[in-house]
Amino acid sequence: MVPLKDYNPGLRTPYITYGLIVLNIALFIYELSLPSSGLTSFFHAWAVVPEEFSTSLTTGVSAVNAEEWLTLVTGQFLHGGFLHLAGNMLYLWIFGNNVEDQMGHGRFLLFYLLCGVLANLAQWFFAMGSEIPSLGASGAIAGVMGAYIFRFPEVRILTLVPLGPFPLPLRIPALFYLGIWFVQQAFYGFASLEAPTMIGMESGGIAYWAHAGGFAIGALLGPLFGLFSQPDALEASTEAPSAD
Repeated sequence: MVPLKDYNPGLRTPYITYGLIVLNIALFIYELSLPSSGLTSFFHAWAVVPEEFSTSLTTGVSAVNAEEWLTLVTGQFLHGGFLHLAGNMLYLWIFGNNVEDQMGHGRFLLFYLLCGVLANLAQWFFAMGSEIPSLGASGAIAGVMGAYIFRFPEVRILTLVPLGPFPLPLRIPALFYLGIWFVQQAFYGFASLEAPTMIGMESGGIAYWAHAGGFAIGALLGPLFGLFSQPDALEASTEAPSAD
């Protein structure tokens, strides 16, 4: 299922969401300018390499270790291909604006980055010895989705659903759409524990534990970052006094 839009207007311009999208696209354009060997080196320097991060935890505090820990943040802005980038930015575009609207710009940015860091740690925990760089905004965006499902469970998501030979556009409640998404990520994450060479990060594929972990983390942290501190746009429109 591919989401196209949600029917959930915001009350303020989501500057942080727009900025994150622009930054991710700009860095991907930079990645395209690198030769193959340079891109590999770039990923190993700025994405999370679980085996290197594990080593950094056993060698004490140093400048090199600080660089490894920094990849928990920098890796969130790197992508392994156009579809990887496009999918992540689509989800951020659809779900990020409303969560930012509720939290406010500063708190949303901190929430986003923290979800990404903790999601990367969740993925690292299940693949501590991997030498494959883990990168992408998926964990942070999963955190945004975890917050969204609890704040806007009844909002309809216009979704392309593969029914028959052609996908059909249907309006699906966020609770249903995002709930299915989370269950899928958790299922594939458990599957990757049994077959690490076939699915998940070990094959250079999808970091399912970053997705599932980020989603759960976002759901837990959302209220602490003001997720319920503001009425949504529909509530505000019904509560606003009418002019005579």
